[in-house]
Amino acid sequence: MTPAVKAARKAGIDFTLHEYEHDPAAESYGSEALEKLGIDERQVFKTLVADIGQKTLVVAVIPVSAKLSMKQLAKASGAKKASMAAPADVERSTGYVLGGVSPVGQKKRLKTFLDESASGFATVFISAGRRGLEIELKPEDLLSLCAAQSFALTTVS
Repeated sequence: MTPAVKAARKAGIDFTLHEYEHDPAAESYGSEALEKLGIDERQVFKTLVADIGQKTLVVAVIPVSAKLSMKQLAKASGAKKASMAAPADVERSTGYVLGGVSPVGQKKRLKTFLDESASGFATVFISAGRRGLEIELKPEDLLSLCAAQSFALTTVS
C-alpha cells in the first residue's frame, strides 16, 4: 500500500484503485495509463513538480494530454517564474519515483495546484504512488486531500 492510498483511506474518502501491468520501456507514463485503462485522456492527470525559486517546490496536477504553463503556475503560486524541478529534488521531497509521483501522501507536503479542468468530471485519475497504479477520486476530494487550489495551469493550443 502506497502513502497515497494510505492517505486516502485515512481521510475516509471514496476512491477506486486501478492497476495495470507497467511496461518499463514506456516513454510516457500518462499515455501508458490511458492506453491500458482505456479512459478519457482529459480525465487522467499527471503530477508535475516545479521550482519557483529559493529552493521552493510546488506541485501542478494537470491532464496528461496538456502542457503545463510555467507562467500560469508562477502566477498561481505568487512567484516571478517557475521551472521544472530537478528529478532528484522531486524524488527527495515527494518520496516517490518519477512516473509514480502522486500529489497525495507526499513525504513533504508541497503547495499544490489542480488544473481547473478537473472540475468538469465526476472523477479524475491520478497516480496512486507507483507506476502501474492509478487512484480514481472526485476532484473535490483531491483538492481536500492535498489542500490544493484550483487554477488554470495549462497552455491554450
